[in-house]
Amino acid sequence: ARSRTVGELLAPTSPFDKKCGRENWTVAFAPDGSYLAWSQGHRIVKLVPWAQCLNNFLLHSTKNGANAVGTRLPRQSSESSQKNKPCEHIIDCGDIVWSLAFGSSVPEKQSRCVNIEWHRFKFGQDQLLLATGLNNGRIKIWDVYTGKLLLNLMDHTEVVRDLTFAPDGSLILVSASRDKTLRVWDLKDDGNMMKVLRGHPNWVYGCAFSPDSSILCSVGASKAVFLWDMDKYSMLRKLEGHHNDVVACEFSPDGALLATASYDTRVYVWDPHIGVILREFGHLFPPPTPIFAGGANDRWVRSVCFSHDGLHVASLADDKMVRFWRIDEEYPVQVAPLNNGLCCTFSTDGSVLAAGQDGSVYFWATPSQVSSLQHLCRMAIRRVMPTSQVKNLPIPCKVVEFLCYQI
Repeated sequence: ARSRTVGELLAPTSPFDKKCGRENWTVAFAPDGSYLAWSQGHRIVKLVPWAQCLNNFLLHSTKNGANAVGTRLPRQSSESSQKNKPCEHIIDCGDIVWSLAFGSSVPEKQSRCVNIEWHRFKFGQDQLLLATGLNNGRIKIWDVYTGKLLLNLMDHTEVVRDLTFAPDGSLILVSASRDKTLRVWDLKDDGNMMKVLRGHPNWVYGCAFSPDSSILCSVGASKAVFLWDMDKYSMLRKLEGHHNDVVACEFSPDGALLATASYDTRVYVWDPHIGVILREFGHLFPPPTPIFAGGANDRWVRSVCFSHDGLHVASLADDKMVRFWRIDEEYPVQVAPLNNGLCCTFSTDGSVLAAGQDGSVYFWATPSQVSSLQHLCRMAIRRVMPTSQVKNLPIPCKVVEFLCYQI
């Protein structure tokens, strides 16, 4: 089946757009669904209220209807009215933008730093931050509601390829860089760098937190997938099975599964707790043998993301296709065309997939399916129990296999 197009947001054209730097490597939705941000290329990040985008798509019922978003959105009038009425912002980051991440605070999550009286920033629950990773190794932190620069983090020596906030509201930020390191920052401690995670032999392409913020996954220019214990800042294990660079990763909403995308033309779905591959989604048939796994560069998988229902995975490959997979089926359930796609992510409610390409963003309706009561119960259990505990439950083997996503 072909996925239905919802709309698109096109970058403005200008004389220098033919030059390099126009790539949109990153698209992000705010945790509360209020904003969408993407890199328009060169140095520009655009922030738009997501609800107004959707309304505009519905009103115009045409692909190009989204072009009117830029002219119809209200401009910022005063800081006091910002939080009541989200406004569009265009942010000049000063260098090419490679990564974006939204973060919001939970007040009871204190900084790990003892000297809290010295903090310049008091991040409240009503504050929303945007982190931008740049070509020069810097990370800039912006206030989403005002568009103002708050922090400038400067320890990386190469491109900051990916960013992720801990989902627990602690404002712990992890950055992945081409300098072969991951760095852990505490924004509640004025952006203090807490830890450097070393272990990748080459560029680090991506990182993702588990839903409970206890585990960090990182992938890069090697065949291994790294899992880190974020309480001890130590490596838990390496997952081995890919045959080429691994470029993207994401945990399922219950934390029981981990999806990874690789240039070997495959997406693997792992049980991260025991390091077992549960599913393989191939983008080339027949699959390339390991010795040729790096040769099918027209099928390289660029991005992967998990839907919020825990049942679907979306992938983006160089064969000009977006694919939607069910975790229990071998073939895609829906597809959509996209040239030169570089990144994709689901909206906060999971109803829309956004994909970035050449400074623009395209949107598709995601497969809609009512989750079974069995699956909802499975997700509820797996949110609090790792695989080892599930296997020790005094329940029938078939139920254990179902809870471990093995059937």
